[in-house]
Amino acid sequence: MFNARFAASFFAVCLTASGVSAQFQKVAEVKAETRIFPVSELREGMRATARTVFRGSKSEEFNVEILGVIPNWIGPKQDMIVGKLSGANAERTSVFAGMSGSPVFIDGKLVGAISYSFPFSKEPICGITPFAQMTSVVEQAPARIASAGPKTFSYAELLSNTWRPNFKNFGVNTLASGFSGDSRLMAVAGQTFAPISTPVTFSGISQRTLDMFAPELIRAGILPVAAAGGGSAITALKLFNETTLLGGDSVVVHLSRGDVQIAAAGTVTLRDGEKIYAFGHPFFSLGSTNLPMSESHVITVVPNANNSFKLAVPDSTVGSMTQDRSTVIYGTLGQVPRMLPVKIKLTTSRGRSEEINFESAFDDLLTPLIVNVGVANTLQANERGIGESTIEVTGEIRVKGEDSIRINRRFTGPQASAFAASVAAVPLGALLRAGFDGMEITGISLNMTATDGGKTSVVDRIAVDKTRVRAGETIELTAQTRSESGKIIVQKFPVTIPADTAPGNLSIMIGDGNAVQQSSAVTQFTPKTAAELIAIINRLKRSDRLYAVITRTSSGAIVGASEMPNLPPSVLATLNNDRTAGGAKPTIQTVIADLELPAGEFIVSGSQTLTIEIVQ
Repeated sequence: MFNARFAASFFAVCLTASGVSAQFQKVAEVKAETRIFPVSELREGMRATARTVFRGSKSEEFNVEILGVIPNWIGPKQDMIVGKLSGANAERTSVFAGMSGSPVFIDGKLVGAISYSFPFSKEPICGITPFAQMTSVVEQAPARIASAGPKTFSYAELLSNTWRPNFKNFGVNTLASGFSGDSRLMAVAGQTFAPISTPVTFSGISQRTLDMFAPELIRAGILPVAAAGGGSAITALKLFNETTLLGGDSVVVHLSRGDVQIAAAGTVTLRDGEKIYAFGHPFFSLGSTNLPMSESHVITVVPNANNSFKLAVPDSTVGSMTQDRSTVIYGTLGQVPRMLPVKIKLTTSRGRSEEINFESAFDDLLTPLIVNVGVANTLQANERGIGESTIEVTGEIRVKGEDSIRINRRFTGPQASAFAASVAAVPLGALLRAGFDGMEITGISLNMTATDGGKTSVVDRIAVDKTRVRAGETIELTAQTRSESGKIIVQKFPVTIPADTAPGNLSIMIGDGNAVQQSSAVTQFTPKTAAELIAIINRLKRSDRLYAVITRTSSGAIVGASEMPNLPPSVLATLNNDRTAGGAKPTIQTVIADLELPAGEFIVSGSQTLTIEIVQ
């Protein structure tokens, strides 16, 4: 990955012969000539000019009249300048989504970036973020903070068939009006400045998939403006030159690219050497991040009474967006973005093979959502949306230097596609939330096979060939399940009682992975390393399989996430003492044996329990 110093040295040494040394003279001149117009010197009625792209890739100039300054409107010691646009194009489109970042100048000095608007406004009134406020938050921004410590995970979370992000206090859960759809303030919509919406285009994603994830997308602050077929090619980083992403140019930031593309368009405020300042307001308020940054061209700006927007098509990737702050997004030219490759191979219910390849940006909350959308879209585009189906998924999530997370699941019923779509998002979300230092997720591969029709059955009854057994003996367990059509399926399998089992009663439970896990006394755990978390995920009981668990009553306790059976009375008395501070709870079940039963044709759910006696 290039940093600014290395990039400058690399290009200056390697590309001088082709005339690129002139580029750096030009960049140096831009840096030296960039002068900032102080907010304190602004006066009502001052005339300014601004630049943005209305069509194509070349920015156009339009006029801005300064109406005044609102102190502390954006935040403490963060003022907002109020202006009014004029000029043929500006009056036609008013302030539009995608204009964010358009630079405003007075006498050649940079005032700031157009970044706020009044939805439904009858005149093109805009809010301008002073440029000094854009640079200051970047200069003060720390690098990504290391994980605060081990995270606790519940087994229920990791066994879930669906992944849903926790977008509490994240993004902007509002409409373009500035208020959520159910807010009582919708009655006064348009009476407050709102950040100019960032138009997010979805390519290669069906409208059905967008509708399916609409609540999550809205909570993440994503406003889709188009859903077109096809995606952008995954290409190598393009070398930048003196004309790359200048002030007023259209810039696109990618959340994913390839067969599934999610991209957001805005405008560059200033290029300073390899540094790019844009938007004038946050994208998602991600803080330190790493998202691909591309040149783009604008097809058109669509006028809209509520919120006009531009349709921008990404071109070549030229760097990375590395900061997403309250008054700016900041990027670096020549820096290679870190992306997560995702490969999906689907054998459809008609026997046809489809392969989908895309790359997702990295973020604790957005990455699982993007992967979830990509997998769901693959199924939605190729399989039935109504009726029952069965989907088998195998694959892996690769982690550098660690074992892969192994994926091997089956889903059936009317929601099979929705459940299968989350099969990678659930463990991926856990890995990212854990935030172990140095952990590097390198790729996801999924192989999916779909068939029409459901294959479900429930545990009807269980039996053993004898109820009085000696330690070390083998008994035959019979599990009878019943399908929805009434078909009876009988499975017989041997179970050997451990030789060191003490005399007394034992309980034998046969049930699916969820039922067995819910009966366990341990409900959560706190992994200390990535290896430990991966090992636990790989050992999770699957909801599509039957398990036989043999337990007995004992006197013990759970301390943290550790089960401690058969404790001496003195230890139990200490743990149960009134003056002992938390961390332990009593348990009366000790696991003697735990085995996974062979998979059958049907996906079985439910559980049954019986009792046997161990005799001497």
